[in-house]
Amino acid sequence: MLGAVSGTPDPRTRQIVEALIRHAHDFAREVGLQPEELLYAAEFLKRCGDVSDASRHEFILLSDVLGVTMVVNTLAADAPDGALEPSVLGPFYRSGAPLLPNGADLSRGGAADGEPAHVTGLVLAADGSPIEGAELDVWGTNADGLYENVDPSQPDYNLRGRFHTDARGRFEFWTVKPVSYPIPVDGPVGDLLAATNRSNMRPGHLHVIASAPGYQTIITELYTDDDQYIESDAVFGVKGSLVVHYDWIDDEHKVAASPRKRPYWELRRDLVLTPGTRTAVRFTAGREELAR
Repeated sequence: MLGAVSGTPDPRTRQIVEALIRHAHDFAREVGLQPEELLYAAEFLKRCGDVSDASRHEFILLSDVLGVTMVVNTLAADAPDGALEPSVLGPFYRSGAPLLPNGADLSRGGAADGEPAHVTGLVLAADGSPIEGAELDVWGTNADGLYENVDPSQPDYNLRGRFHTDARGRFEFWTVKPVSYPIPVDGPVGDLLAATNRSNMRPGHLHVIASAPGYQTIITELYTDDDQYIESDAVFGVKGSLVVHYDWIDDEHKVAASPRKRPYWELRRDLVLTPGTRTAVRFTAGREELAR
């Protein structure tokens, strides 16, 4: 059967397809796969396509819960010690978030978005020198654990934004403290989690895509250390280096100087990038529009 693809013109395509054939056949032999099970698998994949739409990508969710996404991202980044490590992109990334000045607030939905959080830090090279003009593309959920693209009640691009570091490599923005949330279980991925007796909960996290000329683009998440699901992430995204701590700020002078004018959480976190090629993220989800 490998001979059937031996004439594949592109070497990389040939390598991938040949390996896929070998491993798929080995898998079928190892588990003694039955014809009805193969048909069920085909139907399962079809259902992944059926449930997917512009704002939801079930195949990415499937890759996440099987741990494939984390394996691929970790191998691709090969981050040295101390550098920012990758995590999952997830199926809810939406490109085109507005470019905002440092210090801007991503919360466009008011108090209902959640508890205010101030996020600041530096983007650095491995030697500690600042990286000016690095871009951070950040996004998260509201207090209900919903991304704006799947929640028509939220303003467009709510809790999403892009920032560029200043000459000192500094970034700063306001958002809300992340909360844990369930991944969708109304599709085939939910059936898989139920069949394997697994939780569908994700710990609270802030998504970040960090990039700069001359450095690898890192897709990652910063995980809240006080979340009850930090040890049981449904998509295996948590790494020790990505677990962060938010401090509660209720000092009256700091509160008075803040744009929210009420107690808030604060995260200070520096991000160290790895030299390499800056690449674009080509996946994007759409926005589910309010039914008319």
